[in-house]
Amino acid sequence: ATKIIYFDYDSYTIKAEFQSALDAHARFLNTNKARKLAIEGHTDERGGREYNLALGQKRSEAVRRALALLGVTDGQIEAVSFGKEKPAAPGSDESSWALNRRAEINYL
Repeated sequence: ATKIIYFDYDSYTIKAEFQSALDAHARFLNTNKARKLAIEGHTDERGGREYNLALGQKRSEAVRRALALLGVTDGQIEAVSFGKEKPAAPGSDESSWALNRRAEINYL
């Protein structure tokens, strides 16, 4: 399953196309209760630092909530934000920004 969930500009709504990936992660975590993951929220470079840290947190929390609705326990999930500090793609164009608006699922 994909480990990156992409978001629209200024949004933390999970798109329907990522539901099957979240279902797969939830199945794995529900079967392996000892496994944990961190969800890292990221934004593109537009906007101030504080705003982007908050938006990144909303993105990681949205993924956490989606997994919780599928039965994953809170103790298995850590949601953090890096805002715009760790871009996946360099550049100041829409294609770079689209890659940077994301939440990354990392197993610990």
